[in-house]
Amino acid sequence: MTERTIDTVVFDIGGVLMDWSPDYLYADLIPDEQQRTWFLTEVTTREWNHQQDAGRPWAEAVVELTALHPEHAEWIEAYDTQWLKTIKGLFEDTVAVFNDMRALGIPTYALTNFSAEKWEVAKEAFPILTEFDGEVVSGVEQTTKPDEKIYRILLERFGLTAERTFYTDDVQHNVDGARVVGIDAELFTSAASLREHLRARGLSV
Repeated sequence: MTERTIDTVVFDIGGVLMDWSPDYLYADLIPDEQQRTWFLTEVTTREWNHQQDAGRPWAEAVVELTALHPEHAEWIEAYDTQWLKTIKGLFEDTVAVFNDMRALGIPTYALTNFSAEKWEVAKEAFPILTEFDGEVVSGVEQTTKPDEKIYRILLERFGLTAERTFYTDDVQHNVDGARVVGIDAELFTSAASLREHLRARGLSV
């Protein structure tokens, strides 16, 4: 049997446990695909949304963007007021991995780029998100992955040993950021591959 090399498993949320995309909301609001793509890439940009992940209040974000694009005020406001519709659901196969970790008594943590406000909304809608042994949320900490600081917050706050902490994320530069501080990290591509990574580290899943 493979010797266990990790004591803790840390999950990213969006793209790993949660099926999130603004397309799920705007497919109804903007049926024309070309117009919808333009709006999501040129108006509610990744950079704009990332600032909420970094701690900017949603109300402030909506006011600022609406001032720049008043003709799209209703669509912009919907990103805030109807945000829950950006979540299609949870990836049940990854949830099964999470539940297996819990059954084995392996401590689990969440490390996520997420608006502090919307994290609370998500936890209310999906109670499994409250079952982690701890969480580090970028909007609360006001620093985002892949900044080295957020990984160090995780390690120091919960007394984790970097090389015995396993982390998975669906974004490569976030994986790379974890590795910089010594965390054992792998890119998430599927729940099946995640199980393979965990088995290789001595966990019987």
